[in-house]
Amino acid sequence: MLGDRDATATVGVKDLQVAKKFYEGKLGLKQAGPEDPEFLLYQTGSTRLFVYRSQYAGTNQATGVTWSVGSRFEELVRSLGAKGVAFERYDLPGTTREGDVHVSGEIKTAWFKDPDGNIHNLVNQ
Repeated sequence: MLGDRDATATVGVKDLQVAKKFYEGKLGLKQAGPEDPEFLLYQTGSTRLFVYRSQYAGTNQATGVTWSVGSRFEELVRSLGAKGVAFERYDLPGTTREGDVHVSGEIKTAWFKDPDGNIHNLVNQ
């Protein structure tokens, strides 16, 4: 039924102008639609990220958006860090940490938050 349809990640934020600076300035995303006073729509690869104003911004305690970046993983972690993106460090069973990178076998992951505390991550898969 939905298996052949694209999904859009959705993130609630308190202030769209602050979010715009983060998503465009730090993450390098480009808007994929008209700017609206209540939301921003970004193209990211072949999918989209919908950022909207919400009173519940940042309340999700789990990862909201994952980018599968393949072999560019280390490059992107360095690049985001150079732009001031702070990476989270978690103690996870079966996972070791190499600086900001969590390693589980061949899988490498790095988590970060947007200005509202929404959790995002990069994975080398």
